[in-house]
Amino acid sequence: MIHFVGGGQMVEAIIRASLRNGTLTKDQITVTDVSEERNTYLYATYQVKASKELEPSLQQANMIVIGVRPQDDLASIGEAVREYSNKDAIIVSIIAGVTINRLESFLGDERPIVRVIPNTLTDTGFGYSGVALNEQASIEQVDDFLNGFGKVMYIEERLIDIFTGFGVAGPNYVYYFIESFADAGVLAGLSREQAWKITLENIVGSVEMLKQTGKHPRQLLDINNSAGGVGINALHELNGSDFAAGLQRSVLKAVKRTTELGS
Repeated sequence: MIHFVGGGQMVEAIIRASLRNGTLTKDQITVTDVSEERNTYLYATYQVKASKELEPSLQQANMIVIGVRPQDDLASIGEAVREYSNKDAIIVSIIAGVTINRLESFLGDERPIVRVIPNTLTDTGFGYSGVALNEQASIEQVDDFLNGFGKVMYIEERLIDIFTGFGVAGPNYVYYFIESFADAGVLAGLSREQAWKITLENIVGSVEMLKQTGKHPRQLLDINNSAGGVGINALHELNGSDFAAGLQRSVLKAVKRTTELGS
């Protein structure tokens, strides 16, 4: 039995993907949220038991997923978990910015605790969630659950902020590029529909080419661009636009902001 403390958007995404992929059934899931409206919605949408009552579900759970906001009363949640749950229950935290050390301070350091930064592509089956474990937790305890809503990358906790700013925020950079690239096609004279279709096909095809060939992007760039040709002229213009450095600064800013939020 898995109990979710908090029923927000990320918890819902995990539930939706896990049910769709068959790694969990609705009878294995319970949720506690402070909003009765949210509980009603989760029950109506996914037929999972959801209520404001925390104690009964904690007693039955062998995994407890804490998905509240970092500014919520974590000490009270920790007290309830310590008092009512089985002390062998695995604690999975998806709380942004809250370290394992801090989790141990209100949950107890004798418990298996797993810190997860979920990916935002749960509905696609793509994207990595970043996962760090304390000494009491093992990969075997959580691997099936975590793979139910995407891929998993186990990392040292010191890399969590970098993973968040680079990996979890990653789709933002890709969406921005896709939008800009499609706009370029429209600017050049294609219809919006034509530019959109070409853009998406180029993105998917380029990723697949990298996977199939195992080549570095620079190698494929060399293959695609003849001397003095169209492609190399376009790349010359792009090189003068500060595109690469701007993207890299964006990632570093996201990592910096992640660290600030956790302070």
